[in-house]
Amino acid sequence: MSANRPHIETFGCRLNIWESEVMRKQAEAAGLQNAIIINTCAVTSEAEKQARQSLRKLHRDNPDAQIIVTGCAAQINPEAWQDMPEVSHVMGNHDKLQAESWQALQSGQEAGLLVTDVMTITETASHFIDSFDDHTRAFLQVQQGCDHRCTFCIIPFGRGPSRSVGMGAVVEQIERLVAAGTKEVVLTGVDITSWGHDLPGQPRLGALVKKILALVPDLPRLRLSSIDPAEPDHHLMEALATEPRLMPHLHLSMQHGDDLILKRMKRRHLARDLRRFCEEARRRRPDVTFGADIIAGFPTETEEAHQNTLSLLAECNIPLLHVFGYSPREGTPAAQMPQHDGATIKVRAKEVRDLGAKLLADEMRTRLGQTDYMLVEKANQGHLQNFMKATLSGDTLYQAGEIIPVRLQEISGDRFLVEEVKDELV
Repeated sequence: MSANRPHIETFGCRLNIWESEVMRKQAEAAGLQNAIIINTCAVTSEAEKQARQSLRKLHRDNPDAQIIVTGCAAQINPEAWQDMPEVSHVMGNHDKLQAESWQALQSGQEAGLLVTDVMTITETASHFIDSFDDHTRAFLQVQQGCDHRCTFCIIPFGRGPSRSVGMGAVVEQIERLVAAGTKEVVLTGVDITSWGHDLPGQPRLGALVKKILALVPDLPRLRLSSIDPAEPDHHLMEALATEPRLMPHLHLSMQHGDDLILKRMKRRHLARDLRRFCEEARRRRPDVTFGADIIAGFPTETEEAHQNTLSLLAECNIPLLHVFGYSPREGTPAAQMPQHDGATIKVRAKEVRDLGAKLLADEMRTRLGQTDYMLVEKANQGHLQNFMKATLSGDTLYQAGEIIPVRLQEISGDRFLVEEVKDELV
């Protein structure tokens, strides 16, 4: 790490990636040097464990650097992080995005613990970023917080109530990113499907997508992070059908495929809702590819319930899976339910991952020989429009950020080997 600028370690979601970029620029503007910022995640106990391990290693390698811990884990249990001897400061999720927090820390005016109660925050400010240092695509926060109370999730207590960034501010931020060379913007948030409910007229996410694409014609690619299938949005489906710059990739906050478990999770959708969502999206955009978050081994999950998840994933053909073995989070209702043993959870999680690998392999075989566009990221590797991985063949070294028309030649593991198509695709 450089002693002249802060070093940031980011854990967890895409929203954390965006927030780390905000922090990087604010900490640098405040003149903060020789500092390590740990942006934590609290979605699983394993995520917190990884952050602690990384923190201790960074301290061993950089004993003179001050270590600042922030993010959801720090917001939820700040005293536990403050008690670690390696930690100099703990900063809450609201405070980490305020320029004055970093200025006060740099000047020595701030105490070791700066954590505002996020449940009292009612607005989300737009923080303008001109570029992303380490990513060819830009992640943009359009929504913060969550009003739902899934029984397995502690995140609402780390993020506060749901609140939206205004449409005008979102468009202005994307204009700045595109002017700086960004080719793909990913709209992120804790629950982006709820975007707009707190704004005048209560617009929906689909209206925001349409407005962005209409007002920023030079943006080549717009992508959505995780969306909730419980809230079908006519405008979003219409945009999926009519806007080729909206990428044909939808990552669903599915969690499970059994109705009883979904109810015990306090999710707002059932299996039939997911089927309808996927059917409608495919009718509108036949080339759409789905991803999903899945929790395996949830308390009280029977073998039949587990099989229902596998059946629903296969029926809906959802190949891009993020699979989590359930781990109890202190302070959540699910932690008080009858738990499975670790071995059962691991077996079921592996079965879901194995199914995902099979569905992905099957889907990739059906696409061989087709043409697509690839966003180059590094070392001639990148992602196609549907977010499948790809590597360009040949000796030509392409610059990160280029969008290349390609033909899908071969399959290598979980990625395509592709060749450049010299003419623009129709």
